[in-house]
Amino acid sequence: MAKIKVIIPAFNEEESIPLVIKDIPQIVDEVIVVSNNSTDNTEINAKNAGATVLKEHRKGYGYACLKGMDYISKQKDKPDIIVFLDGDYSDFPEELTKIVQPIIEENIDFVIGARDKKLREEGSMTGPQIFGNWLATSLMKLFFRSTFTDLGPFRAIKYDKLLGLKMEDKTYGWTVEMQLKALKQKLSYREIPVNYRNRIGVSKVSGTVKGAIFAGVKILTWIFKYSFK
Repeated sequence: MAKIKVIIPAFNEEESIPLVIKDIPQIVDEVIVVSNNSTDNTEINAKNAGATVLKEHRKGYGYACLKGMDYISKQKDKPDIIVFLDGDYSDFPEELTKIVQPIIEENIDFVIGARDKKLREEGSMTGPQIFGNWLATSLMKLFFRSTFTDLGPFRAIKYDKLLGLKMEDKTYGWTVEMQLKALKQKLSYREIPVNYRNRIGVSKVSGTVKGAIFAGVKILTWIFKYSFK
């Protein structure tokens, strides 16, 4: 049976994090919540819900993900699959079984949970998010002939393939970096349509103009960097 670990970056998600952890299927071996400088009860609530809690004081989505990976790298028994999931309860954690299925049953390397328009709750993605996804995936299609339609944060990847990507982005470029490197290394990949709802609390990225612009710049920087390599 595949050994699965989940990494959840979280910044001030005290209300949502217990719900996220509760809905993660039992097939998961360990849930790792990385508190990214949280100032509320995120850490204690995650611990009480049964998660391993790590602290990453440097702010940034990528920093939090890298912290989780560093923790796993020091464990004796390595996982087969890593799943990344947001801590705001916008994803449906119970759909994790759908996300890992192509890896377990078809030996696919990398799976993205695509936030299908038909399955999205109204208002769950902002205008800048929708446009940013369209632009990034259109450019990937143009430069790399990819079939990605989303930069969805709910994703699963074989652990050895993740290590091979040598991930480095510390902030908002993490998701697109992973997809670009997967394309460059010719990993097999699949998109699985997933449900998506309005998050609990305020978005740290798309909820602010500054965050949306910074995320957009990071995404485009990674795309153009890899397009001309």
